[in-house]
Amino acid sequence: MARCAIVNGFGRTLGDSIIGLQALSIAIASGTIPPRPTLFRLPGLSPIIAQAYEAAADLAEIAELPWEDATRARPFAPAAAFPQAIDMRDFAFDPAFRSVAMIDYFLRCLGVDPATVPGAERRNTWLAPRLPAKPHGAYVLVCPRTASALRNMPDEIHAHILAWLARHTGAEVLTQATLPPAENLDALGTLVAGARLMVSADTAMVHLADAFATPCLAFFTSHRPEWRVRDYPRCHAEYLRPAGLPEALEFVRDDADIAACHAAWFARGADLAWLDALLATAWKGSAA
Repeated sequence: MARCAIVNGFGRTLGDSIIGLQALSIAIASGTIPPRPTLFRLPGLSPIIAQAYEAAADLAEIAELPWEDATRARPFAPAAAFPQAIDMRDFAFDPAFRSVAMIDYFLRCLGVDPATVPGAERRNTWLAPRLPAKPHGAYVLVCPRTASALRNMPDEIHAHILAWLARHTGAEVLTQATLPPAENLDALGTLVAGARLMVSADTAMVHLADAFATPCLAFFTSHRPEWRVRDYPRCHAEYLRPAGLPEALEFVRDDADIAACHAAWFARGADLAWLDALLATAWKGSAA
């Protein structure tokens, strides 16, 4: 069967990689992409992201995309050797990427019509079977920090969530703010799968929660939730839209952007009864 190259498949973050590999598994299963395409990827990835691609070794081969070829400003010569080549360089800057569900964007790039894919197949089902089985536990996991200052949970909100959970759940409460970093992907998956409930501002952790069917309460500021978690039945997403900022802002432009995202958590003032109600509903739902 003809070989295929995917240039910059699928970015440099854990969340993009989890979703991109799910899209790839769908495209291969449908026959749109031949088995085991070559993903040309930029070097210097964190170990956990590299391990995600190692876990998907049955789906794709990995080759290096040199930094000087990181953008579409110049042709990528090695791709010319493949009968089929899909160039996804700079996808984070593509307006289409910022206005649709990420899984839909990747599916279209791979030649699959998202409307033909059932919602259950758009979930991150590729990952869990490739890692050791992990039972759900009894603790709550809180993930306040993200890859972008735009999406970080304010310290006051983080403290409030920890205090509410300690008072009302009787469960052990773990927060990534104080836990040592996971040593590898298996350890991170174990942490997520072992939680009864996750409360997160970090979308990568939310994608992992879906992979392991862990109930999740997720908070979004810079992006609409439906662009990231539309197909996750065990995730409740709360959209805290910052005043005056464009939707789908990927990168911090100045301190005012960070301040606007911080203020969005307090748009209803200092009274955090809305947050208490969300936590109560999420905790109750996690027992189902």
